[in-house]
Amino acid sequence: MFDRLRLYLDSIRARDPAPRSRWEVLLYPGVLALGLHRVAHWLFEAELFFLARFVNHLSRFLTAIDIHPGARIGRNFFVDHGFTVIGETAEIGDDVTIYQNVTLGGTNPANGIAGKRHPTIGDGVIIGSGAQVIGPIVVGRRARIGANAVVLDDVPDGATMVGFKARSTLVPVETYMRGFMPYGTPCDEPGEPRRGKLEDLEQEVAALRAELAALRSEQASTRRSGTDN
Repeated sequence: MFDRLRLYLDSIRARDPAPRSRWEVLLYPGVLALGLHRVAHWLFEAELFFLARFVNHLSRFLTAIDIHPGARIGRNFFVDHGFTVIGETAEIGDDVTIYQNVTLGGTNPANGIAGKRHPTIGDGVIIGSGAQVIGPIVVGRRARIGANAVVLDDVPDGATMVGFKARSTLVPVETYMRGFMPYGTPCDEPGEPRRGKLEDLEQEVAALRAELAALRSEQASTRRSGTDN
């Protein structure tokens, strides 16, 4: 048990350079929220729903992280900071990192019968702050969800999703296979499909401005010549 706890705390230190020791990591709200969720989920599985909800509300009060007791969470899960909501039928794999203000939300079933309504998050996924992942979709292994992205469709393995509605940036494999990408957001926007087009448009605008300036100069010279005559 203590070995598993030590490995868990070390996995967080590998993703967050701020803590100076494992003891400091123990004070993280995300660690407390996960520990209390394990208790709440055990009670939920035992159909002790009121007690499970009580532990859930206690955890939310203490940590500002709301994890429904029914959510299934794998090993080494880390919520950095807080203010995160995880729905009842969410499934989260191993080594997943979620930053603040993230929602793993559900859809309202059209038939009124509760079922799988929340996302399934694959192993090694990073979800940036403010992201909204909605519905019974699948986020593939080692995918990155950029800050404030809104994801409504399945995400392929290794893809980086940005924007509203989120789109893939087609990040090269050598980039997404790196050990860890803070906030799930590539700072240099690798593979951004519109970046080259924007640069081309800026060059065209500069060329048009230069031509316009030359025409104006030519017209001014012609007027001066007419006046002199």
